[in-house]
Amino acid sequence: MSDSSARQRLDTPRTSRSFGPRLDIEAVGQFSERIARFLGTGRYLAIQTLVVIIWVLLNMGAFAWQWDPYPFILLNLAFSTQAAYAAPLILLAQNRQENRDRVALEEDRRRAEQTKADTEFLARELAALRLAVGEVATRDYVRRELDEIRDMLQHMQAQSTGSSKQDAGERKSKKSG
Repeated sequence: MSDSSARQRLDTPRTSRSFGPRLDIEAVGQFSERIARFLGTGRYLAIQTLVVIIWVLLNMGAFAWQWDPYPFILLNLAFSTQAAYAAPLILLAQNRQENRDRVALEEDRRRAEQTKADTEFLARELAALRLAVGEVATRDYVRRELDEIRDMLQHMQAQSTGSSKQDAGERKSKKSG
């Protein structure tokens, strides 16, 4: 059933009645993964270290610009805010990765089951072929049988040749006698 016909049906409730902004969950997830990837790089740590050093030097050395004196409360507030946003983004990225891993694992299990079934099928087919080949005449078997037939024919021919010479000798002796 199409989406437009489902909306027109009276027995189907509407999916959402909110008038607020609709966020694409996938886009938010991808954005959080990009941020989490960046927060885990050495580049980010180098940039953050440089910002902290500059912040401290400007607030301790430049006496006219001391917008955040020694306990650096504003800097601590900035770090707290960053941590408050970074932790959930990192967790969201980890959850998405876990979901991808779960889907990949299920796919791997399905493939493994299919491979196992295919392997068992091929093993049964191979066993059937071995049994069938066991009943098929091999080249050596046919040669041996042909050799035996040739020997039998030679033996029979020798016997028939010997008996015909004997018959011919008996006929000669009957004629002469």
